[in-house]
Amino acid sequence: MANRREPGTTYADTVYNLLLKQFMAGEREAGQSLNIPSIAREFDVSQTPVREALARLEHTGLVTREPLKGYRVAPMFSEHELVKLMEARLVIEPAVTLEAARRVTPEFLAELQVTVDELAAAAESESFSEHWRTDDAFHGLISKQSGNPFLDSAYLAIGGHVRRFRLLAKASSRTAAIAVIEHGHIIEALEARDAEKAAEAMRQHIEGAAARALADRKSIG
Repeated sequence: MANRREPGTTYADTVYNLLLKQFMAGEREAGQSLNIPSIAREFDVSQTPVREALARLEHTGLVTREPLKGYRVAPMFSEHELVKLMEARLVIEPAVTLEAARRVTPEFLAELQVTVDELAAAAESESFSEHWRTDDAFHGLISKQSGNPFLDSAYLAIGGHVRRFRLLAKASSRTAAIAVIEHGHIIEALEARDAEKAAEAMRQHIEGAAARALADRKSIG
């Protein structure tokens, strides 16, 4: 399977993307062991690109490595970890949104609208892997548009953990639909070039996501 790699990519790139898709589709559960020989056979590659891909995934926070035990899909966040992650997001993301609102361009708004439309389509079809992909793209575009490389680096530094939160969270059609509405409020403020309103809309979105995630944890536990 991995032998059908895209031009300009390596086998490690292909394995990385295939594993990421499996995580997004829920095919590999939190805490599940990731056996290198087994993955190599599954993707029809040698073990070297599998090791390289897993090392990269470890760097994102999606995979953990234990001495003598090997790699595992990262465990679910504890309630304490989830709270701390959201606190970090509340510091960084309203700030990048504020700056992005001051640098709005038609091209930026068009790209952002594509992600909002795709997010809405994913919510309707209950394609949660697509939901997480477009959610990731939405937030990443805003961070990049901030024009502040230090803020963008701060966002990227927690990006792997945010992605881990998205991939391991138990999405539902209800929470997906709410996220679509919240993203709509953010883009409306950006279209109006209202920096303060855009930052506040982002803050409310993150607080809402945190509340929903904590409620889901309690319902499961």
